[in-house]
Amino acid sequence: MDKYLVIGEIVKPQGVRGEVKLRPITCDAGRFDDLTLAYLKRAEEYIPVRIAACRRAQDAVFIAFEGVADRNAAETLRGELLYIDREHAVKLDEDSNFLCDLIGLRGVDDEGNDWGTLRDVLQPGGNDVYVFEGPRGETLVPALKSVVKSVDLDRGEMVLAAARMREVAVFDED
Repeated sequence: MDKYLVIGEIVKPQGVRGEVKLRPITCDAGRFDDLTLAYLKRAEEYIPVRIAACRRAQDAVFIAFEGVADRNAAETLRGELLYIDREHAVKLDEDSNFLCDLIGLRGVDDEGNDWGTLRDVLQPGGNDVYVFEGPRGETLVPALKSVVKSVDLDRGEMVLAAARMREVAVFDED
C-alpha cells in the first residue's frame, strides 16, 4: 500500500498573491477544512508543504502555501498532485477502502472463476464501476454489495458473487 494518498490536483494559480485552485480528488471535500500539512511529489520523494490558508468553493478548493507568495511561484505548481500521508487520511468505515488500494486486486468469484485484475474504478455518478482485465477481456462490474462479497487487501483479492456476475457483468466486445 502506498504511504501517501492523492487528495487533489493543482489546476491553476488564483489571483496574484500565490494562491492556487485545486480540483479535489476525494469524496470528502471537508477534509481540506483543517488541513495544515500536505505533500508534493518530486521524483520519488514526497516533499512536505505547509498550508497557510484554505477555502472551499462548490467545485474547487483554494489553497495558499507557505513560501508561495506570488502568481509566478503559484504557476510552477500547475498540474501538481497534492498528497497526504495515511496517518492523516480520512478514517473509513469497516466496509470501505481507498480506491487506490483496490487497483491491482485479483477478482475471483465464489465458484472459483478468475475475472482478472482490477485496473480502474470508474465513477460515473451513482455506483462506482470496477474495470477488470482478465481472461474474458475487459469486464465492467458494478460496485454493489450484492456483487462484491468481500475485499481482502492482505491477500490481494476481491471475491465476487458468481450468480450476480452472470446478471450484471458487461464485457468489452473488442
